[in-house]
Amino acid sequence: MRQLSAKAITLLFLGSLLCGCGINKKISDYMGDEDNTEPPSPLVEIAASVNITEVWSKNTGKGTAKQFLKLIPALSQQKIFIADSKGMVNAIDAVNGSTVWGHDTDLHITGGPGIGATLVLAGTSEGDVLALSPETGAEIWRAVVSSEILSSPREAGGIVIVRTIDGKIFALDANDGKRLWVYDRTVPALTLRGTSSPIIADDMVIAGFDEGRIAVMELTTGKLVWETKVAVAGGRSELERMVDIDAEPLVADGIIYVATYQGKLAAVALSSGDILWTRDISSYAGISVDSSNLYITDDNSHVWALERQTGVSVWKQEKLAARAATGPANIGAFVVVGDLEGYLHWMDKNTGEFVARIQVADEKIITPPIVTDNILYAYTSGGTLGAYTVP
Repeated sequence: MRQLSAKAITLLFLGSLLCGCGINKKISDYMGDEDNTEPPSPLVEIAASVNITEVWSKNTGKGTAKQFLKLIPALSQQKIFIADSKGMVNAIDAVNGSTVWGHDTDLHITGGPGIGATLVLAGTSEGDVLALSPETGAEIWRAVVSSEILSSPREAGGIVIVRTIDGKIFALDANDGKRLWVYDRTVPALTLRGTSSPIIADDMVIAGFDEGRIAVMELTTGKLVWETKVAVAGGRSELERMVDIDAEPLVADGIIYVATYQGKLAAVALSSGDILWTRDISSYAGISVDSSNLYITDDNSHVWALERQTGVSVWKQEKLAARAATGPANIGAFVVVGDLEGYLHWMDKNTGEFVARIQVADEKIITPPIVTDNILYAYTSGGTLGAYTVP
């Protein structure tokens, strides 16, 4: 059996790994009592060649409260929208870090916030979908779907799209939360705890599923446009056959880039579903691109740069092995990832070499940093939100 990274073990051990079948299977059922996790790589000495400036830093709430939740900040109109697992949703001024508004939902938020044209959206462990005003934080409507929401809802064209852990995609009316359509998939017996967020592009919904399939549906009707399998399950055990899509797919220039756990990284034509190229890279952390390259963190926290058009490797940075590195963010000439000790690692885009490192807080960074206007924002599991820039 292939050795799992420390982050994979953490993901698998958190609660139930089985979605929708009523059976709780944990990693100990497969691995026994032996601790076979790889210890995190020690921090290497670097000759910092770039000065990172902290613009501001503040505590925004409880964060994920020691749970593995991908509560990813969302940026819109000079505000950062952020949620914690205890139910607090905040709007933060992106320039100075001041709190614009805060709304205590008194719910267990597990997905979001998502941002659309008119709404701030969040999902809960009980399947609640909350729609708030971006201006005031006031609740506009609340709807209930079939199960827990572990990804960010999306809004476009007057429609809210929500993914649930039981394999369903819900389309809700953005005005009142009424159900418009549902797309349903069967969930495998064993999955990582998490789901990728659906994407809306060109009036289509793009969603990755736990069996290594990516599907594209019409936004207004839910009609399936095409479906492609980007990874094939292998191995004898349910654990070895997992090929989940937990990293959010990315769309750029008519191409969908999608990664699977224990499967492949693939480039897929948005218009047809044709697979343009694949690489044997396993990931659940995230993808980013620039005009030339694709950047990805694999399941052992190695960071890769690949040519977007061909998938050919440009460089690979292995010195963050087992540090639970996040998906990469692009800022200027650099690629940045966070890690399990709250550090941000800045790498040269051309070489992958480290050029700077800064600690946001002594807390895990679970979600990829986000970037706008040459400012990078990072959110820790303890609720610290920091803003950083480079000259």
